Amino acid sequence: MAVARTQTIQPHVLSGTVVSIETDISRGLHAFSVVGLAGKAVDEAKDRVSSAIKHSGFDSPKTKNQKITISLSPADLKKEGPLYDLPIAISYLLACGDIASNDTKRAYVGELGLDGSVRPVKGVLNSVVAAKAAGFTEIIVPHVNAAEAALVDGISVIPARTLTHVIAHISPRDEAVRIPSQPITELESGWFESTVQLEDIKGQESAKRGLLIAAAGRHNVMFVGPPGTGKTMLARALRSILPPLSRQEALDVTAIHSLAGGEFDISSRPPFRSPHHTASHTALVGGGSNPKPGEVTMAHHGVLFMDEFPEFERRSLDALRQPLEDRVVTISRVQGTAEFPADFILVAALNPYRGSEDGTQNLLRAMQETYKNKVSGPILDRIDLWLEVPHVDYETLTSLRTAEGETKRARKAVLAARKLAQARQFQNQELPSTNSNLSARSIETSIHLKDEVKDILKNSSAKLNLSPRSYHRLLKVARTIADLDDSEHIETQHVLEALQYRVPV
Repeated sequence: MAVARTQTIQPHVLSGTVVSIETDISRGLHAFSVVGLAGKAVDEAKDRVSSAIKHSGFDSPKTKNQKITISLSPADLKKEGPLYDLPIAISYLLACGDIASNDTKRAYVGELGLDGSVRPVKGVLNSVVAAKAAGFTEIIVPHVNAAEAALVDGISVIPARTLTHVIAHISPRDEAVRIPSQPITELESGWFESTVQLEDIKGQESAKRGLLIAAAGRHNVMFVGPPGTGKTMLARALRSILPPLSRQEALDVTAIHSLAGGEFDISSRPPFRSPHHTASHTALVGGGSNPKPGEVTMAHHGVLFMDEFPEFERRSLDALRQPLEDRVVTISRVQGTAEFPADFILVAALNPYRGSEDGTQNLLRAMQETYKNKVSGPILDRIDLWLEVPHVDYETLTSLRTAEGETKRARKAVLAARKLAQARQFQNQELPSTNSNLSARSIETSIHLKDEVKDILKNSSAKLNLSPRSYHRLLKVARTIADLDDSEHIETQHVLEALQYRVPV
């Protein structure tokens, strides 16, 4: 008997690796072995595959006196998940001559039920992206995952319900029973209609202004104020004024959430992650013996909201330094190193004191004394906007609801500001599309300062003892404020407003 070969894709974050499944059958006492660094779920596939084959009208491998060897290559790549069931079953049936296949270059992804049904798996979108890049023209996926897989154009996505349907589809004998490919999936677009919008927040006009700047330039925010003043509401209202993602950004987000599992929407809305302060270091940053992404990666192209910020583990907060600066997080383990995307807006909230009305005025000192400096200086240095959220007076709290249209006006302003930033990008291809991602070199080449602005920056840097990072972040915020004012150049008032949002010293 000849060796039969099928292909599948082992998904990773935003990518995948092509894995070849080779089946060899030889005479002898019954044995069914899977080699090639297979995980527990892959090793158990032989029982699921045997039952699925039996209920699909073929002889079960367990009823034959033969030695079956399934080899997964590359052999040094860890194989995980039940997605290998379908390609193993097809490879076995081809090897023993029960079926034949046409010469289409295809990949198989899917878990098999004992009755031969094809069940959904994680990371299908990542697998399809990798299959297209590897030159496959067709990929067979579980029908539940078909809409997700069809987000990728340029490769035929075949939705399979049972192993019998897959066998009929790949048979070269009858073209009439071929499964029609899944139509291209259109992303659900539009703004996110959050349950909390700007109109719902009474007072806090300074914080709302800071929120507008954060949305326009994708700047990191720290809300500081006593309990119950609206910090969480402001964070959730940010979702309603963030523009929809581009198609590529939406595909990246969907691929990450697909690999992580659980329910997720196929849409262009930016993700919003809000981990509890008791979340472990691995859950927040990522890790494990075989590195897996954490909340910082799940928030890619979206918002990471960390309420009760200083209550998180100290090492977890310090681990935010790399993603806040480089927009990626690197996880190194003995088995290997993985780099996960982590380009998010950090929205942190903290209470400067645990009491209620104690007359605290210096919020920074109160925060330092209460939490014993659990928030390190390097993390505070990466915060662009320090927004105080004080108590709201009784008259404001009992007044009529804010006039309608505040969220619509904010959306319009954010779009206009981002278009100006994108226009600069088209003029200089080295520039990122948002101001928060400007590098030090980009700032020097793209932001031209007037003499009076340079004088203010010089005096402010000396008085506030700004670090080079703080200086550059100050310029980024000032550039965003200028964009909101539809100004070509940064003016003195833009720098002065940006200085108001610096972390107080």
